Amino acid sequence: MASTVTPSKDSAAASRPGYGRLLRTPGAWTFLLPGFAARQPFAMLTISLVLLVQHTTGSYGAAGAVAAVTGVSMALFAPYGGRLADRYGQRAVLVPGVLLHTASGLALTALALTGAPLWALFVAAVPTGASVPQIGPMVRARWGVTLKGSPLMTTAAAFESVTDEFTFVVGPLLATALCTAVDPAAGLITEAALTLVGGLLFAARKGTQPEVAARDGRARVEHVSALRVPGVRVLIVTFLGIGSVFGGMQVSLAAFSESIGNPGLNGVLYGVFAAGNMLSGVVCGAIAWKKAPQRRLVIGYAALALTASALWTTHSALSLAWIGLLVGMCIAPALITGYTLVESLVPAGARTEAFTWLTGAVALGQAVAVTAAGQLEDRLWDGAGFLVPMAGTVLALMTLLAQRSRLVPAPRGRTVARGVGHREPVAVD
Repeated sequence: MASTVTPSKDSAAASRPGYGRLLRTPGAWTFLLPGFAARQPFAMLTISLVLLVQHTTGSYGAAGAVAAVTGVSMALFAPYGGRLADRYGQRAVLVPGVLLHTASGLALTALALTGAPLWALFVAAVPTGASVPQIGPMVRARWGVTLKGSPLMTTAAAFESVTDEFTFVVGPLLATALCTAVDPAAGLITEAALTLVGGLLFAARKGTQPEVAARDGRARVEHVSALRVPGVRVLIVTFLGIGSVFGGMQVSLAAFSESIGNPGLNGVLYGVFAAGNMLSGVVCGAIAWKKAPQRRLVIGYAALALTASALWTTHSALSLAWIGLLVGMCIAPALITGYTLVESLVPAGARTEAFTWLTGAVALGQAVAVTAAGQLEDRLWDGAGFLVPMAGTVLALMTLLAQRSRLVPAPRGRTVARGVGHREPVAVD
């Protein structure tokens, strides 16, 4: 006869998801600290490129185009790198990638400083973007291994979003300060150095990386591309819209700051935007949500599109800071919910690839937005680049509303992978 087990208050409190409990997870700090250092360059690359190339060419359009090439290259190669990491291990992919990125980034810096033609910058930008280390997806995959079915997965997704956004507070501020106060090339040089040191330290932590799935016929994990999951394709479009906000803001804030004669304000304004993202991520991860993640994503994304649509109407630094803060506060919930949905939509053997598809989508959206915003700033009025985040988020919201049913996980009649958080409840006899 089945009986009902009622947990005590103490046990319920101990099992309640929270950041304190998450950070006490055994082995977590061994990959969190080097992972934080290794992901800093991701937030520095685009703005460092924009500031360097704009300094050497005098054109935001050219600067945005070079930065866009790195973003497109990253978006195209990142999922392939994620697939290789799922199959051969993170270390096998990360070490050569870090070395290539460092070398190509320094080569791109040298070409820009020597006045090389634009096509040469484009050529160097391809391997620079293709080899950007995908530390965020790798850390998320390590959480899946470390937590092993714990209810802390949503908290981990929130924590990773907060960490990402903290890098977008520190990274642009550091890159802007280096490029404006030290040398236009200092941002890219520092980015290359952090990639080399942080990436190799992260790769050295082998104990927490996901196991390499067996490749024989008896393997339980199916090697299926994450792109074949319909919900992942919907999330890719959603994250493209988020990328359009990042890219449009980076170029437009830089152009706005220069137009008012205070280029150093760029890092402050972008830092306010990223701070809003980080703070909302902290709150989002601390809440025990009752609404379905699919519904939360729609509501949060609608708020993002609404606030992003107000950016182009601002004409002062103060109003731009306030609206940028609101835009940032709407991004983190969408990112967190999207990454959380991957856990229920994608088999474990393809999750690193799925995470890199989403990260690549942000990079691609950012690349397109950087190019479009740069052209608008060059050809139209100051602040015209802010039209790009509005267009990107509105179009993505329309797709999300039309395809939201694809984000509901299909019932699983059998276990195809060692999933995280998909254990069926059983009665206690």
